[in-house]
Amino acid sequence: EVQLQASGGGLVQAGESLRLACAASGFEFDAYNIGWFRQAPGEEREGVAYISSTDSRTYYKESVEGRFTISRDNAKNTVYLQMTDLKPEDTAAYYCAAGKQGLVGSYYYLLLYMYEYWGQGTLVTVSS
Repeated sequence: EVQLQASGGGLVQAGESLRLACAASGFEFDAYNIGWFRQAPGEEREGVAYISSTDSRTYYKESVEGRFTISRDNAKNTVYLQMTDLKPEDTAAYYCAAGKQGLVGSYYYLLLYMYEYWGQGTLVTVSS
Protein backbone atom coordinates (compact mmCIF):
# COMPACT_ATOMS: atom_id res chain seq x y z
CA GLU A 1 0.00 0.00 0.00
CA VAL A 2 1.28 3.44 -0.89
CA GLN A 3 1.57 5.62 2.17
CA LEU A 4 2.82 9.10 2.89
CA GLN A 5 2.70 9.72 6.61
CA ALA A 6 3.13 13.33 7.61
CA SER A 7 4.08 14.22 11.15
CA GLY A 8 5.55 17.01 13.20
CA GLY A 9 2.73 19.51 13.22
CA GLY A 10 1.59 21.27 16.32
CA LEU A 11 0.88 24.56 17.99
CA VAL A 12 3.66 27.13 18.06
CA GLN A 13 4.03 30.83 18.61
CA ALA A 14 4.84 33.23 15.82
CA GLY A 15 8.55 33.33 15.12
CA GLU A 16 9.18 29.78 16.26
CA SER A 17 10.08 26.73 14.22
CA LEU A 18 8.78 23.29 13.37
CA ARG A 19 10.13 20.43 11.35
CA LEU A 20 7.65 18.31 9.48
CA ALA A 21 8.49 14.84 8.25
CA CYS A 22 6.85 12.67 5.64
CA ALA A 23 7.62 8.98 5.73
CA ALA A 24 6.95 7.18 2.47
CA SER A 25 6.34 3.53 1.78
CA GLY A 26 4.87 1.31 -0.89
CA PHE A 27 6.60 2.93 -3.85
CA GLU A 28 10.08 3.69 -5.12
CA PHE A 29 10.62 6.83 -3.15
CA ASP A 30 13.86 7.92 -4.79
CA ALA A 31 12.20 7.93 -8.22
CA TYR A 32 9.57 10.47 -7.20
CA ASN A 33 9.52 14.19 -6.84
CA ILE A 34 8.08 15.33 -3.53
CA GLY A 35 6.00 18.37 -2.77
CA TRP A 36 4.67 19.95 0.38
CA PHE A 37 1.28 21.59 0.16
CA ARG A 38 -0.93 23.31 2.65
CA GLN A 39 -4.57 24.18 3.01
CA ALA A 40 -6.02 26.66 5.44
CA PRO A 41 -9.72 26.66 6.33
CA GLY A 42 -11.71 28.27 3.56
CA GLU A 43 -8.70 28.45 1.27
CA GLU A 44 -7.56 26.44 -1.70
CA ARG A 45 -4.67 24.06 -1.39
CA GLU A 46 -1.40 25.63 -2.39
CA GLY A 47 2.06 24.35 -3.11
CA VAL A 48 4.72 25.28 -0.60
CA ALA A 49 7.93 23.48 -1.50
CA TYR A 50 9.30 20.99 -3.99
CA ILE A 51 12.27 18.68 -4.17
CA SER A 52 13.20 16.65 -7.21
CA SER A 53 13.84 12.94 -7.36
CA THR A 54 17.09 13.06 -9.27
CA ASP A 55 19.31 15.74 -7.84
CA SER A 56 17.29 17.21 -4.96
CA ARG A 57 16.62 20.48 -6.71
CA THR A 58 14.30 22.61 -4.63
CA TYR A 59 11.71 25.26 -5.27
CA TYR A 60 9.54 27.29 -2.92
CA LYS A 61 6.44 29.37 -2.90
CA GLU A 62 7.52 33.00 -2.66
CA SER A 63 5.85 33.58 0.69
CA VAL A 64 7.95 30.89 2.37
CA GLU A 65 11.22 31.43 0.50
CA GLY A 66 14.00 31.92 3.00
CA ARG A 67 11.95 30.57 5.89
CA PHE A 68 11.20 26.99 4.83
CA THR A 69 13.66 24.34 3.72
CA ILE A 70 12.72 21.07 2.07
CA SER A 71 15.09 18.14 2.11
CA ARG A 72 14.99 14.40 1.57
CA ASP A 73 16.76 11.35 2.88
CA ASN A 74 16.32 8.64 0.30
CA ALA A 75 17.90 6.03 2.54
CA LYS A 76 15.09 6.62 5.02
CA ASN A 77 12.36 7.23 2.44
CA THR A 78 11.62 10.46 4.22
CA VAL A 79 11.20 14.08 3.21
CA TYR A 80 11.37 16.99 5.61
CA LEU A 81 10.10 20.51 5.75
CA GLN A 82 12.00 22.70 8.15
CA MET A 83 9.88 25.74 8.90
CA THR A 84 11.36 28.75 10.65
CA ASP A 85 10.03 32.16 11.57
CA LEU A 86 6.52 30.84 11.42
CA LYS A 87 3.73 33.32 10.94
CA PRO A 88 0.02 33.08 11.72
CA GLU A 89 -0.69 32.94 8.01
CA ASP A 90 1.27 29.67 7.87
CA THR A 91 -1.51 28.02 9.86
CA ALA A 92 -2.85 25.16 7.75
CA ALA A 93 -3.00 21.45 7.28
CA TYR A 94 0.24 20.43 5.59
CA TYR A 95 0.33 17.58 3.11
CA CYS A 96 3.17 15.80 1.42
CA ALA A 97 2.73 14.41 -2.05
CA ALA A 98 4.73 12.35 -4.52
CA GLY A 99 4.79 12.52 -8.29
CA LYS A 100 6.86 10.78 -10.91
CA GLN A 101 6.22 13.11 -13.83
CA GLY A 102 9.36 15.10 -14.42
CA LEU A 103 8.48 18.22 -16.34
CA VAL A 104 11.32 20.68 -16.27
CA GLY A 105 10.66 24.19 -15.08
CA SER A 106 9.61 25.79 -11.83
CA TYR A 107 6.18 26.54 -13.29
CA TYR A 108 5.23 22.88 -12.82
CA TYR A 109 6.77 22.10 -9.44
CA LEU A 110 3.97 23.28 -7.16
CA LEU A 111 1.01 22.30 -9.29
CA LEU A 112 -1.33 19.81 -7.68
CA TYR A 113 -1.84 17.77 -10.84
CA MET A 114 1.83 16.85 -10.93
CA TYR A 115 1.40 14.59 -7.91
CA GLU A 116 -0.04 11.08 -7.80
CA TYR A 117 0.17 10.13 -4.13
CA TRP A 118 -0.97 12.19 -1.19
CA GLY A 119 -0.60 11.89 2.53
CA GLN A 120 -3.25 12.65 5.10
CA GLY A 121 -1.61 15.78 6.41
CA THR A 122 -0.51 17.25 9.70
CA LEU A 123 -1.90 20.38 11.27
CA VAL A 124 0.26 23.40 11.96
CA THR A 125 -1.16 26.19 14.07
CA VAL A 126 0.78 29.39 14.61
CA SER A 127 -0.47 31.75 17.27
CA SER A 128 0.23 35.45 17.23
